[in-house]
Amino acid sequence: MSLDEIERCIRLYAPNADLSLLSKAYTFSSEAHFGQVRISGEPYHHHPLEVALILTQLKLPPSSIIAGLLHDVLEDTTVTKEQLCAEFGEEAATLVEGVTKIGQIAFKSLEEKQAENFRKMVVSVAQDFRVLLIKLADRLHNMRTLHALPEEKQKRIAQETMEIYAPLANRLGIGWMKSELEDCALRYLKPDIYQTLVKKVEAGLSARTTYIETVIEEVRSTLAANGINGKIYGRTKHFVGIYQKMMRRGIPFEEVYDLMGIRILTDSRMNCYAILGIIHSLWPPIPSRFKDYIAIPKPNLYQSIHTTVVGPEGQHVEFQIRTEEMHKLAEEGIAAHWVYKEGGPVREKDEKTFAWLRQLVEWEQDITDTRQFMDSVKSDLFGDMVYIYTPQGDVKELLRGSTPIDFAYAVHTEVGNHCVGAKVNGKMAPLGYILNSGERVEILTSPNHLPNRNWLKLVKTPKAKAKIKHFILTTERTKSLEIGRKLLERELKKAQLNPKEVLNGDQILNGVKPIGIHTLEDLFAGIGYGKIRAASVIAPLLPEPHFKTEAPKEIKKNDSEKGAIKVKGLGDIMVHISSCCTPVPGDEIIGFVTRGRGVSVHSRTCPNIDHFTYNQDRLIEVSWERAAGITHCVDISVLTVDQPGVLGAVSTAISQDAANISRAEIVTTQDQKATLKFSIQIRDATHLQQVLNHIEKVEGVLRVRRVRKEGVK
Repeated sequence: MSLDEIERCIRLYAPNADLSLLSKAYTFSSEAHFGQVRISGEPYHHHPLEVALILTQLKLPPSSIIAGLLHDVLEDTTVTKEQLCAEFGEEAATLVEGVTKIGQIAFKSLEEKQAENFRKMVVSVAQDFRVLLIKLADRLHNMRTLHALPEEKQKRIAQETMEIYAPLANRLGIGWMKSELEDCALRYLKPDIYQTLVKKVEAGLSARTTYIETVIEEVRSTLAANGINGKIYGRTKHFVGIYQKMMRRGIPFEEVYDLMGIRILTDSRMNCYAILGIIHSLWPPIPSRFKDYIAIPKPNLYQSIHTTVVGPEGQHVEFQIRTEEMHKLAEEGIAAHWVYKEGGPVREKDEKTFAWLRQLVEWEQDITDTRQFMDSVKSDLFGDMVYIYTPQGDVKELLRGSTPIDFAYAVHTEVGNHCVGAKVNGKMAPLGYILNSGERVEILTSPNHLPNRNWLKLVKTPKAKAKIKHFILTTERTKSLEIGRKLLERELKKAQLNPKEVLNGDQILNGVKPIGIHTLEDLFAGIGYGKIRAASVIAPLLPEPHFKTEAPKEIKKNDSEKGAIKVKGLGDIMVHISSCCTPVPGDEIIGFVTRGRGVSVHSRTCPNIDHFTYNQDRLIEVSWERAAGITHCVDISVLTVDQPGVLGAVSTAISQDAANISRAEIVTTQDQKATLKFSIQIRDATHLQQVLNHIEKVEGVLRVRRVRKEGVK
């Protein structure tokens, strides 16, 4: 390997490029790494040369090749970015810095390091995607020389390559790099399987080559007879592709019939379909093996027609048909959308190519947990995809299993945040409907409809999950700020302190700075979420003896106030009836300030109250208020003799007391008894007792009782 070879490669795609800095960069890198030796024993400067050569295969401009030659100098030598700027310009220096930033921080665990390194790479890619191409080239050469490392490191690096770098190369459309990275990784992850595949592929190579050449000749003569030009050649399936097919179908190597395929390159899209028709006229196609990626490109913009036919002698033959331009994109991937022009920088040609990279950057901003971010990216890299049409005919790519909510967020965040339903192929569909490729989806929205936690059970894509979680966290923080402020003001008033004066002063914040709280907003949020007790915050403000939080006082039942709920000291705040005890007007109640969900109202006899006593200052006095027309749902259970007409008699008794039945269920036992379970709507405790008394008088009723749910809610 020499610099001359790199220069020759660049001249093939950029004959007029200025290469004056290339030799200088090579010399600079060699001197910076002088005396350094790789574990393999070769001089270190051989590695940057190999990385630069790989980058020429992607046809990158000289500034990127220079960055490849210099990619390790900031990390492994005393060279600074300022020196690189002075010698080679800002563009090359920034690229080197972007590569260097990946992996410079110490982490608690290997998993955390891998996740954070990937996150930093995404940030660098946001500034210039060539950072990722240089990193991929660096990883590819490292995989080619992995034999020099200890076995434990070999497996770790190979696993990371298989999980992250090979899928990334695939996402960027660089098929040859993806295949080589996967095969190199398989060699170290499953060495026995890899060696077996190598031997078996080589053993039948001669016979397969002869067979493929026969098929190619027949196709070539038929195309010529129809006046169609095309380049035709055979291709061998890479080892990981063979292994994955064996695992996916549960078959031995001998039953993998398409070890070799045929690729046809032509000059127009129309010819691609004409060639497809000719091939299907020669041999019968296998319908399940037909894929039209020209009509619906892959996410990395890969385009080609794939079809498998039953060829001569009954053997399966796979064909790939594409134009020359499509082939260039398939080989060079994202780099094919950047062209080097003398005297100018790399220019973006197709915005769609970078949609996935922009999506990664968006996730990086929305998902704060590093490992969650890594899992989201892995899910997107490995997941099977479906392709859904918008009403305008645009195609959205989603993970298989996605729902209309996923689609709505793929269209726009605001569409997702306000979606209420969907039309799939013109028919109404629920938000939990699983979408299939080719369906046309129209999202229905309402400004009053907002995301809730149940949506997280319905969505599949990382983007939808991140957006829903972000909305919920933001909403809960807003509610917690309000709750926290009101709780703190309540404690201040109980301590006979002026809330306005205290909150405008410095003393209260000075008391919480040691625990990392520096603003009132953070203080309110901490109290609202339950991380900080309001009583402990104001304790330093009180004279000895320290103020102690009073236990909630007993609330006297007020028969004239029935229906709605009033929260003492907190004014207008969100209130909900707890489902564990479902109190009704007339029951003695107490409130508990939840974290971000307002006040939960419980019966004072609710067993779950015991779970809240450790946090007395979050218990709060509540009372029933007059509210005409409000009813409450209560569950009751009626044990009866199993006899005809008993269900009707009990139902009649309930309705005679003007209580509506919303649910009814009957369960019979072998001892000639039956349990009737009802959910009924009643006004208050007095109304409920009236209903229960009437049910007890029904002939055949043995026992009637109100049912409360068990467990903490």
